[in-house]
Amino acid sequence: MDTAELEQLLDETFDHAVVHHGYTNYMRDYEVIVHATAAPSTGIAPSHLRYLFRYCVEAWCRTSVPAETWRVSLDDRLIDYETGVDLDGYVWGVKWHCMYPGAKLLPESEATQRWSKALGIDFHEVHLETNAHNLTLLFSDLQVSEVTAGYAPFVVESQSGVD
Repeated sequence: MDTAELEQLLDETFDHAVVHHGYTNYMRDYEVIVHATAAPSTGIAPSHLRYLFRYCVEAWCRTSVPAETWRVSLDDRLIDYETGVDLDGYVWGVKWHCMYPGAKLLPESEATQRWSKALGIDFHEVHLETNAHNLTLLFSDLQVSEVTAGYAPFVVESQSGVD
């Protein structure tokens, strides 16, 4: 994937809501589900977009919530919006994180060079910042597609007969 195209796709995530992120159920690719909205005056309908980081060989997730905020956000009532909205602390129950300042393609690194050489395909490194998590992903390709609201990425169909 060419870097200009990749940067354009990443720029389109700015200031939208991340509603899910994690490895797919087959554990090779990493997905970030974004709820994209525009000002009502544009007439553009909101959509849910799946950013599929293919061949994701490394993924790091770190909190961006400061320790002092974590300290006052341990109450389990904060994981549900209805019970947490009037409490002090970070209300985890809003169930989305603002993609701000957004996603940035990082310069070529030793890790991208090593994986590119080992697999014979180009690798990229991207850093995504939200108001709750910072992600760094090392991957080869990015595919973006629309998914339906309520998309459930972790519905597992048992192939072995073991549930």
